[in-house]
Amino acid sequence: MGALAAALAERKSGDVYARWLELLNFGAKSKAGPPVTLLTAFRVSAAFACLRAIAQGCAQVPFKLYQDYEDAGLARKRVARDHPVYDVVTAKPNAWQTAFEFRETQALHAAMGNAYAFKGMYRGKVAELILLNPAQVKVEQKPDWTITYKVTGRNGEQREIDPGLIWHIRGPSWDGFLGIDTLNVARDALGLAVALEDSQSSLHANGVRPSGVYSVEGTLNTQQHKELTAWLKQQAGAKAGAPMILDRNAKWLQQSMSGREAQHKEVRDQQVEEVCRFFGILPIVIGYSGDKANTYASAEAMFAAHRVQSLAPWWTRIETSADVNLLTDQERAKGYYFKHVANGLLLASAKDQAEYLAKALGSGGAPAWMTQDEARGLLDLDPFGGAAAQLPERLVAAAAPAPKQDT
Repeated sequence: MGALAAALAERKSGDVYARWLELLNFGAKSKAGPPVTLLTAFRVSAAFACLRAIAQGCAQVPFKLYQDYEDAGLARKRVARDHPVYDVVTAKPNAWQTAFEFRETQALHAAMGNAYAFKGMYRGKVAELILLNPAQVKVEQKPDWTITYKVTGRNGEQREIDPGLIWHIRGPSWDGFLGIDTLNVARDALGLAVALEDSQSSLHANGVRPSGVYSVEGTLNTQQHKELTAWLKQQAGAKAGAPMILDRNAKWLQQSMSGREAQHKEVRDQQVEEVCRFFGILPIVIGYSGDKANTYASAEAMFAAHRVQSLAPWWTRIETSADVNLLTDQERAKGYYFKHVANGLLLASAKDQAEYLAKALGSGGAPAWMTQDEARGLLDLDPFGGAAAQLPERLVAAAAPAPKQDT
């Protein structure tokens, strides 16, 4: 259906007008007035910073394939480097992207609602991953609960893709098969932020001088009115702070509020917090601390909360989706699973880290629960091997099962 047909399909004239406004502006209108599109949303600094915090917070953490197995009666795990999909997700998902670039864009798409990747298969294994533009993917659920993906190519041709070839990461969802469109639900908050930006820009573009009425005594003829209008335009373009000379008992009557009177700063600060709520990001993470300065302790606690409350849910969402979409049922049954290695984000100061590792190695009389080589591994150091790779014998003996007694 074309744009004209879509507009005329509405019954009420008011709906037709609103529909045409949306079409002409290439975005849905917000209550504040400005249309909200993907581009305008990116231009809202708070929204872009929130998206960047989510995308980079997911991409910078190593994403690896592990396998649980049993050895000598103990449950163990290993990095499954020999699996064909390991190199795809950790190094080279396709011919033109690194793993970081791929996962950053994928998380960016997911934070806006839905992320789609085409799975290039070779001998039944995932050989490459190609990100799809979410705007070019149409998802439908049939009466039998099966899901179809229709992808529009660059030539405008639409094709239905086998669901088994699509890796779909959903954001928070209401219907269960499609993530909620963040741009749509946050439209009014983003629209107000854009309107405030435009209003402040217009104020400064006019030399931070509010508009008003230039009142003179008597009646102006056509020529006088024309000359006065030209003079006022010349004054409007004058340098900010230059005096205005009035004659003929003229008066300047201010008609609009200044930035201070309109409380621009207070309202814009409130919109930063509002946008952060939609994306689930603490304001301090994007550089906004309000009217109070944070102490080191409070900032540290807030960034720890960011890892737990904002990033951890996204890590889990991506991990479980990868388990289902990149591994077979048989591989999951053999203990294969994906995991974000978040140790890099959990490193504290050198002093705190030293105390943590000392306790892990048995300092202070407490039983050691980590070997020297395991501690060195956390610091990206090569292992010593030998005794450094083993726990003290007394702990191994204590952990050994008690021998069975004859009854």
